[in-house]
Amino acid sequence: MFEWKDCTFAIAKNRNFNLKSLVLDDHDFTTVVGSNGSGKTSLAKALAGELTLLQGTAPKNESVAIISFEKQIDLMEEDFKMRNSDVESDLIGLTPLIMFKKVTTDTNYIIELCNTLNFNYAINRSYHLLSSGEGRKALIIEALLKRPKLLVLDAPFDGLDIKAREDLKALLTSIYQKGTSIMVIVNRFDEIIDCTNKLGVVMGCELARFGDKDTVLNDKVIHQLTHYEHLPQICTLPLVPQDCIDNINRHEPMVIMKDVTVKYGDHIVLNKLNLTIEPYTHWQFTGPNGCGKSTLLSLITGDNPQSYANDITLFGIKRGSGESIWDIKKHIGYVSPAFHLDYRVSSPVINVILSGYFDSIGLYEQPGDEKIALALSWLKLLGLKDEANTSFKALSFGQQRLVLIVRALVKQPPLLILDEPLQGLDSISRELVRRFVEYLMKNGQTQILFVSHHLEDAPKGITNRLNFIDNGSRTFDVKIEKL
Repeated sequence: MFEWKDCTFAIAKNRNFNLKSLVLDDHDFTTVVGSNGSGKTSLAKALAGELTLLQGTAPKNESVAIISFEKQIDLMEEDFKMRNSDVESDLIGLTPLIMFKKVTTDTNYIIELCNTLNFNYAINRSYHLLSSGEGRKALIIEALLKRPKLLVLDAPFDGLDIKAREDLKALLTSIYQKGTSIMVIVNRFDEIIDCTNKLGVVMGCELARFGDKDTVLNDKVIHQLTHYEHLPQICTLPLVPQDCIDNINRHEPMVIMKDVTVKYGDHIVLNKLNLTIEPYTHWQFTGPNGCGKSTLLSLITGDNPQSYANDITLFGIKRGSGESIWDIKKHIGYVSPAFHLDYRVSSPVINVILSGYFDSIGLYEQPGDEKIALALSWLKLLGLKDEANTSFKALSFGQQRLVLIVRALVKQPPLLILDEPLQGLDSISRELVRRFVEYLMKNGQTQILFVSHHLEDAPKGITNRLNFIDNGSRTFDVKIEKL
């Protein structure tokens, strides 16, 4: 049994997480829900002993394993350091197999878990080459290899495709049935696994409700997490400053790709892909983890070196004809899990919004009164105006994602690329972002490329869909359809 009593944990300066009473039996399956910024991740860190206990009594944490967004950041850092070291054997970087062998020598158990989550094909890839969902799978397997008595999973389904989510639910159910206590922290109510017997609600940095699942689901506090009455009515969005209005020719295709191929060694990611994104069309890209969605987007943004070895035309300019990467990026608003992981700048929240006007990571120019006022208007729409001068890193994962989405929106760019934008957001925040995007689609000049493993997340107004279909050999065929 695990028991926490009258506990106060330090989160940051002048900010604590309070855990008055929590008892987890030796065989409990607990699910925890809460809004963005409520303290869900702080609860996970407290249970795993990753926050300083200021007062109260808590169990020892040796038998608790946790997976979280922060651990993905740590792995990206470790991979980067290995690839940039002077040791020749480290040049490939941190692979999942290296991660797993640090935990156990039980090769059979490694193979069993990789088979269950369909991950064997990726165990020798450098961590930075994994998709967001593949990176999350690696973390989950690493945690399970520790055979903990209590496994705490913070948003484990984020970034996973439909099949992977179902496989993970089945795996967690099986592990629970074999005797391991599990706590899963989720942002979506449809991610509550059937075998859940305890449900917790986090609000205001404390565990506000906890008990039998059905009893808590009927509590009025749940209503507050799922209804949109207090969302602002979006009649208009903040204006675009005159010096940020993009006058690009909007009557030519945004993107033209001809026989585009991307491969790493013997692994072919994209094979002779042809794609034309006509003016005033809005696209959704779908497909399983690792199929090539993010690779395709990286060709458009210019972040993939192989974009210059392919026949790609963007905004009427053929790639490699002398344009700089910034000549392309200034026309694009972009947010993705990888961009979020890489956004390590420690600056006030308002500066992150303002950097969107300058296409920079961090703020290096004087923005002027007009842009500052507009940035504050955006923060007010997000309900984060009081956090304008808070460090970006001090926000919750979901709040950070909201700020990065707005950073991509502020110029209402010709092309807005949203790669899993709703990952980590609660139901109200997801609805708010959809309203922003739908407004731009109806009232602006912005074209949307939208990626999500949840088909229901797509904003209304999508006109075309590109779907990656597994042909059975870990390579993918592409189907393009008009909607």
